[in-house]
Amino acid sequence: MVFRKLMAAFGAGVEVDTVLTNATVRPGEPLRGVVNFKGGGSDAKVEGIFIDLTAVVEVESGDNEYKTTYSFLRQQVAGSFQLASGAQHAQPFQIPVPWETPISAIAGQPLRGMRLGVHTELALAGALDKGDLDPLFVAPLPAQEQIIAALDRLGFQFKKADLERGTLRGSTMPFFQEIEYYAGGRWRSHFNELELTFITGPHQVDVILEADKRGGFLSSGHDAYNRFTVRHDEHPGAAEQALQSGLEQMARKRGWF
Repeated sequence: MVFRKLMAAFGAGVEVDTVLTNATVRPGEPLRGVVNFKGGGSDAKVEGIFIDLTAVVEVESGDNEYKTTYSFLRQQVAGSFQLASGAQHAQPFQIPVPWETPISAIAGQPLRGMRLGVHTELALAGALDKGDLDPLFVAPLPAQEQIIAALDRLGFQFKKADLERGTLRGSTMPFFQEIEYYAGGRWRSHFNELELTFITGPHQVDVILEADKRGGFLSSGHDAYNRFTVRHDEHPGAAEQALQSGLEQMARKRGWF
């Protein structure tokens, strides 16, 4: 464990370290961990401990783009207590990961372009210390995993992923994830790129596809859009069938078939 010293300016010298039991979770699962404390040179009153789940989000403002950090869950895991000088204290916690939490790891590997994390906030002596960001890796649910695996089999190649500010229909989040692919296989003649977005709930996942047409010498490119739903309890092949149907519907709608 690596302890960091807090609130030196207040003369307390309290040290804290947060250890996640399961740094990789799926949406809807509990995130577990322990916040460890060491008292400083004098007694201190801890007024509360908070766990904050955060995400780095891209924001477009006019012609400019910048990144900012959004909190999408903040939960108090301990109330006030007295921390004696030199004493050690461990506070276990368990908090639910929201269903709409974006994916940040696939097959055990970080998803390029994504940054999710856990902040531990300590209220001490009337002030709030927000510690370093501990990385949080969120793996896809089975239905999401099936869609991603199907795109790979169809020849789509991963380009990047990011979070965009905005709230989509059916979502409660202030941002949404876009997983971007280069078109491949039979779809290369129809699409340049494909954007994939999930809106996930406890019973189902809405899948949003957006593809751009490959423009020709006398034609301009256009975007096509499709949205479909896959229930978590459907058989494994349902997600791939729905994906195939969604891609074909987009192509037919634009006359690309």
